[in-house]
Amino acid sequence: MPKIHFLIVFFLFCQTSLFSQSVSKIYGIVIKGAHVIDPKNRINEQMDVAINDGKIALLAKNIDAGQATQVVDAKGMYIAPGLIDIHSRMGLNLPDGYTLRVGVTTIVDAGDADLNSFHDFRKNVIDRSVTRVLLFLNIKGDGYKGGAYEKNSGDKIAAETARLALANSKDIVGFKVDFTGPDWTPVDRGIEAGNLAKMPVMLDGGRNHPRPSLKELFSNHLRPGDIYTHTYTIIEDINARESIVDQQTKKIGSHFLDAQQKGIIFDVGHGSAFRYSNAIPAKEQGFFPNTISTDSSMGSINAFMKDMMNVMSKFLTMGMSLQDVIKASTWSPAMAIKREELGHISPGAIADLIVFSLRDGKFGYYETAGYKMEGNKKFECEMTIKGGRIVYDLNGIAKPLNNFFREGNQFRQ
Repeated sequence: MPKIHFLIVFFLFCQTSLFSQSVSKIYGIVIKGAHVIDPKNRINEQMDVAINDGKIALLAKNIDAGQATQVVDAKGMYIAPGLIDIHSRMGLNLPDGYTLRVGVTTIVDAGDADLNSFHDFRKNVIDRSVTRVLLFLNIKGDGYKGGAYEKNSGDKIAAETARLALANSKDIVGFKVDFTGPDWTPVDRGIEAGNLAKMPVMLDGGRNHPRPSLKELFSNHLRPGDIYTHTYTIIEDINARESIVDQQTKKIGSHFLDAQQKGIIFDVGHGSAFRYSNAIPAKEQGFFPNTISTDSSMGSINAFMKDMMNVMSKFLTMGMSLQDVIKASTWSPAMAIKREELGHISPGAIADLIVFSLRDGKFGYYETAGYKMEGNKKFECEMTIKGGRIVYDLNGIAKPLNNFFREGNQFRQ
């Protein structure tokens, strides 16, 4: 009898001890010792960040690590919101292999799906990705073929595309127009859909002889909040598209400055046609992009673009401040696509975070025309947290070590 009594008491003691331990662990993750950069909330200082149930629970100068199930030692590093790449061209490829490793928690495909192919894209890409995948729906209606095909957007395309976007607003953030010119009809179809759905249009355009007037585009067609991408592109046939900087005078066109002041959003859309001969004179005249993005494809990843952090490093090297680079990669794109629940580290917000370092060294940042800038700083992703879960940890800075891959290996699709 005394033995049974002892076992009951011991069992109750263990249960009480385990209960008290579980009660004391009030956070899932606490990140310690990092410098927080959160442009929306104007935070730029060292703070700890606590996460629980997929949300930001607390920001404070010192959060007790004993209150967390998992602790991240980020001393000497930075914390920022998860990066938002608003211009990608992934086709039907899953993005996780080239997003999470560089801190991108949200990626927006720019036009690989249209009215007829959206449901296949959602099934094959959106629903299978760990990365949050959103979409600018192509306005054309018979696939992303470009050229003359864009002029086949009939009278019903705008209304039908807008209707689809409204019915799937969880996944669709706007409309993509790949504008050749000189006929403005495709642009106006996109704007019509944008007005019906109250969503932005992303425009990649004009390549034509004679080249279309971007002043007319900005003044008479695009609305505040619409997005002009490939801002720093030069088409090899230089007379086919107006560039932001006159290549002879090196002066930025005043209509670009006026358009940005009007509220048109200028996006990098790096891809394989980004040129320093546009970007450097523009920044010297006070023009920086509103949003930084990659136009990622297999070609650009392996060529001049590399990844989101490489593009961010280029603009840091060109003299854009660290805070502005982070803003153009987080909060500004969140506002541009009207996903303001993303891109910041507010208590209660979705816990999409990046822990990163700024490496010191000698780095070469080059582009398609053969020009190379040398910089002494480079972004390096240490950890990516998506929805409160660690999905990438470069150097094992979480304790205990992350078990994401043991939980069925979400990447094996």
